[in-house]
Amino acid sequence: MANAHDTGYKLLFSTPELVRDLILGFVPDEWLHGLDYSTLERVPGSYVTEDFGHRADDIVWRVKVGGEWVYLYLLIEFQSRVDKYMALRMMVYGGLLYQDLLKRGEVLADGRRPPAAGPAHCPLQR
Repeated sequence: MANAHDTGYKLLFSTPELVRDLILGFVPDEWLHGLDYSTLERVPGSYVTEDFGHRADDIVWRVKVGGEWVYLYLLIEFQSRVDKYMALRMMVYGGLLYQDLLKRGEVLADGRRPPAAGPAHCPLQR
């Protein structure tokens, strides 16, 4: 069962301004200042797996870089306790996200998958 606080966190992290502040405040990479935060866009985070199962991320975002959609996906996973397999879960979520992009035809002009930055992990636990 989902934690009762999830709804509040999901509401907070559903605003582009808060997501921008989260990125700039917790990820120290200088290149992040070049992102066009006015283009932050929430994308579907619910997937149907190959065996027709259902998987859902809490919140997923993308943003433009240099005027083009360079798929920088920010997966925000709300956790109420430590999960020793979180790195594996993040890999699975990334794979499901790419499968979904391919199914929706969101590929580059030459058919390649769009580039995506790897997960930036912020080990905050509530």
